Amino acid sequence: MKHKVLIVDDSAALARQLQNVLAEMDEYEVVGSAADGAQAIKMYKTLNPDVVLMDIVMPMMDGLQSLRTILKLDASAKVVMISSLGGVGSKVEEALRLGAQNVISKPFDKEQIYSVLKKIFESDSRQ
Repeated sequence: MKHKVLIVDDSAALARQLQNVLAEMDEYEVVGSAADGAQAIKMYKTLNPDVVLMDIVMPMMDGLQSLRTILKLDASAKVVMISSLGGVGSKVEEALRLGAQNVISKPFDKEQIYSVLKKIFESDSRQ
């Protein structure tokens, strides 16, 4: 059975790149793609994904606000934040403190994504 993934990024190109990487991995299925945090919350409620890959910096509602809301809706939600390398160090720390499972840096590579997702679901299966 495949793990359902929701991608949240205001860059359509980056969302597509993530989708392509996940398509190469047999164990993941992208069930939706949102362009901002507000849309992500609505989609989370209806799609019930196993993991959310979410950009930190987005218009309207950023990833941190969305992370807080998703974790209020579902304390066991698995959210991995996506961050550009420059200038968001404190936001990365805050995301982890709020409950994000991990952070993937842009530009990302397939191995990094695979490794982060594998750790999340391995630890999940041990519980």
